Amino acid sequence: MQHPIEFVRLNWCGRELQLEYQVVGVDTPQASLVIFLHEGLGSVSMWKDFPDSFCQAAQCRGLVYSRPGYGQSTPRHPDERWDVDFMHRQAFEVLPALLAALQIDPTQQPLWLFGHSDGGSISLLYAAAYPQALAGAIVLAPHIMVEDLTIKSIEQARETYQTTDLSKKLGRYHQNADSAFWGWNNIWLHPPFRAWSIEEELATIQCPLLAVQGLDDEYGSLEQIRGIARRVPHTELLELPACGHSPHRDQPSTLITHASNFIRRHTLGGEPV
Repeated sequence: MQHPIEFVRLNWCGRELQLEYQVVGVDTPQASLVIFLHEGLGSVSMWKDFPDSFCQAAQCRGLVYSRPGYGQSTPRHPDERWDVDFMHRQAFEVLPALLAALQIDPTQQPLWLFGHSDGGSISLLYAAAYPQALAGAIVLAPHIMVEDLTIKSIEQARETYQTTDLSKKLGRYHQNADSAFWGWNNIWLHPPFRAWSIEEELATIQCPLLAVQGLDDEYGSLEQIRGIARRVPHTELLELPACGHSPHRDQPSTLITHASNFIRRHTLGGEPV
């Protein structure tokens, strides 16, 4: 089934923004709602059909959106440079504003978050700040601190963007590829960002938490998700062989089975399959 792209307006940083979103999954109002948060170069379209496939398997409703600067959402202003707290602001300002604009009240029906990479970090921050708002969270290749491996891969991405047709390829998923790429790349390579860490903020997470990482992840080591488990002992870890930074692309079947069963186990009356 083809799900239409829709748009919602919200005010952030003194600007009126338009965010694209897509509703996927089952058409059952009582079903759990999963919010998908994309990676640092992602968007609604870059997820492709994974959110719908996952939600059909888990029998959930899904909401996929592109953050400001990405996809068909309002591009980043050319003079706008994100600061070290950019993921905090997405978790504490943009996501709550989006939910309010769409009249989604997590106090009435707690949400599930499903975040990849930067989107996983944003999901963790939201889970820590709003412990009563979530039914659970699933994070793929999240970052909780900055590693040398991460910086090296992001430096390589910059060189690739400047010397190949990567901009053209990203243009398939973003109305302004420079907005998406340089917003992400500049902040991650900004020297003060090297000290960024959210490890100390994770201890307040109360909801069920599944953290997933590929053994061949070029953007982070297993210390990322193992560090989460040290701070949040009830975390369930899934370490996937033959898998890089994007488990939903490299191991979709395994991920869908494991993550949908995780939701069922933590949903009243749910049964794993």
